[in-house]
Amino acid sequence: MNAAILVSLILLSYFIAYRFYGSYLSAKIFDLENDKNPTPARLLNDNNDYSPTKMSVLWGHHFSSIAGAAPIVGPAVAIIWGWVPALIWILIGTIFMGAAHDFGALVISMKHRGLSLATISGNLLSNRIRNLFIIVILFLVWMVIAVFALVIANLFISFPSSVIPVNFEIIVALTLGYFYNRHGKNILFPAIIAQIILFYTIHLGRIYPIDLSIYFASPLHVWFILLLIYSFIASVLPVWALLQPRDYINSHQLIIGLIGIIAGLFVLQPKVVAPPLQLNPVGAPSWFPFLFITIACGAISGFHGLVSAGTTSKQVNLWKDSKAIGYGAMLGEGLLAILATLAVSAGFLSEGDWHNHYASWDQAKGLSSSIEAFVFGTSRFLSAIGIPDDYGATMMAVLIISFAATSLDTATRIQRYIIAEVGELINFKPLKSPWVAAGLAVLSALFLMFIEKSGKGGLLIWPLFGATNQMLAALTLILICAYLILKKKPIKTFFIPLIFLLSITIMGLILNIIQFLNIKNYLLTTLSSLLLIIELWITIEAFLIFKKEMKKLKII
Repeated sequence: MNAAILVSLILLSYFIAYRFYGSYLSAKIFDLENDKNPTPARLLNDNNDYSPTKMSVLWGHHFSSIAGAAPIVGPAVAIIWGWVPALIWILIGTIFMGAAHDFGALVISMKHRGLSLATISGNLLSNRIRNLFIIVILFLVWMVIAVFALVIANLFISFPSSVIPVNFEIIVALTLGYFYNRHGKNILFPAIIAQIILFYTIHLGRIYPIDLSIYFASPLHVWFILLLIYSFIASVLPVWALLQPRDYINSHQLIIGLIGIIAGLFVLQPKVVAPPLQLNPVGAPSWFPFLFITIACGAISGFHGLVSAGTTSKQVNLWKDSKAIGYGAMLGEGLLAILATLAVSAGFLSEGDWHNHYASWDQAKGLSSSIEAFVFGTSRFLSAIGIPDDYGATMMAVLIISFAATSLDTATRIQRYIIAEVGELINFKPLKSPWVAAGLAVLSALFLMFIEKSGKGGLLIWPLFGATNQMLAALTLILICAYLILKKKPIKTFFIPLIFLLSITIMGLILNIIQFLNIKNYLLTTLSSLLLIIELWITIEAFLIFKKEMKKLKII
């Protein structure tokens, strides 16, 4: 199969989905065209967290925050079951589940003054469900902060040429943020100039790679600490100072990178060398449900709902902007996941090379091996349009690190919000402070990292990320359904994805418990069991509330 033909068909599908299904959700389900109320960003503008933002700038923030390393790593691992099921799930999942989920989470948060999913669950369902929601969110974001910091640190060590360009972005972003906010300058032209400079810094990075192992015995630990200090500062600064301009720049970087990869595909016309279907690879778990859990953010992600209802809902200027931001940005992430799948299925020179890399599940599932496969495949595509392999590899590494970093600082800000909400619930004033809440967010991640001396403590619980992430997406769909029931709107567009996600996450958690028991990993067994109990509890209680409310409203 020709990879260029595949990407053409998928691009057409995404265009049709945005034009028709996205518009259907906006007009018929959420009735956004008739909403004349000010958005939370306008109503509660504090020029810090709540800040009305131009749609193109906010789209850049939202896209960059959700498009971290996960839509690359997930497909790059799931390809071991074959490229056909991976591409089909990403395509269908993105259009009918992931984009609808992100859009819905954004809208219901905006309808509730930009509040978090946890607080909204208390308003729509019960305080007990709210408390369980908080536990799941804190656990998931805790993992994201610790492991994304580890991924970035490892990439800095593996690709020292990426250090200069990635860190130079921060200086550029702070400068753009100042002029955009203080002087009302149009950010587009300066951002274009910034892109030109940033692509030149990739060249500088190749000439002057930064290798901390020359100065420190453990460069991994040094990078951890520096990244968490950065995350702390980024999470307490006003959104316009760093978050918005950095993510805006990063979104342009990714768009340029995606265009380059697609152009390379059309020039190179590579054939897919991975098997179309391989349902029993060596050492791998059952493809059902784990293919859907492994791809995660490439099709639907609970973390995206946290971004939608965390930072993004506080910045939307006009109601009509939410379709492009909520639904459209997820289609962009789906495209990234599709290209990641093609990079690790058509980027290898031969079928033999592919099988050498994907010889077993243990060999394929590592974070480093999946990212390396993506970098190798995409740099091969870029070489077809005249970009040298080493420059292309550095460029892709910079893209991955930049997007992982935006997810990292956004996750820290989200954790800050949730910790502050806990402080509000228990009436403990210190937790309400942004500085204290952000400090706890990074210190707890640092603690998790150093449970092991190597600093890789986050990997101890990382096997639970996929199931926890998809579980949170299912719980978010429960909230969206609850909101639609109260508004007497049809729920089938969200209820069908909800039933599917509940099925795969419950099955996945049960299979995980059995697996972890067999290998006597009692930590993961206990945590998986607690997550399963929480999911079942929320689901049963929520469905009983659904039934009661539907009877009251005479829907059934």
